[in-house]
Amino acid sequence: MNNKAIIFDLDGTLIDSLEDIAVCMNQVLEELNLPSHQIEDYKYFVGGGISILVDNALDKNTNDEIKAKVTEKFKIVYDQKLHAKTKPYDGIYELLDELQKLDFKIGILSNKPHEFTIAYANNLFSKYEMKEVHGQKAHIPKKPNPTAAIQIAQSFDVPCEEIYFVGDTMVDMQTAVNAKMIGIGVLWGFRDEDELMENGATFVVKHPLDILEIVNKK
Repeated sequence: MNNKAIIFDLDGTLIDSLEDIAVCMNQVLEELNLPSHQIEDYKYFVGGGISILVDNALDKNTNDEIKAKVTEKFKIVYDQKLHAKTKPYDGIYELLDELQKLDFKIGILSNKPHEFTIAYANNLFSKYEMKEVHGQKAHIPKKPNPTAAIQIAQSFDVPCEEIYFVGDTMVDMQTAVNAKMIGIGVLWGFRDEDELMENGATFVVKHPLDILEIVNKK
């Protein structure tokens, strides 16, 4: 039985999407005469899906009507196209090439809305056999709830304990812990080593190809 399997987060792990997310959200905020933010601030706004992004971008006292308006406008602005500045991090294609040679089952699990996740996977990773690609869906709890990760494991027919879960935020490491998977935290994304280790990372890596050293030692 092939028990080699790995699940990746998308934003901040496979793709650098921060600038495009920030620009689109700032456009919405400015249109509504609300305060905008520096691009770097968005490193701490993302990771939990659109609802968390909106909550973080707005003042804590903002009412639900404004939140709903910002959410809908952001979806419209962000969904107008696949954004040119959103690209895989250096080394990601090389990593995926090697994992495919090693016959790994590869999946993506993101808190980005499902349709956006599928669009970016199809656009940027079409040459790879991604067996499972899932974004946020209304009927399945978001990460760090382990439900979606466990469903991917079942589809892979691989025990959760054998699967690597790769991500760049506390949400991803908590997902790995909750699903009883092996958490690999990455430092090229949106958060730092302390956050990753404090939330259960088994490994922390500085470059995508460092992941090969981990999976090859198993």
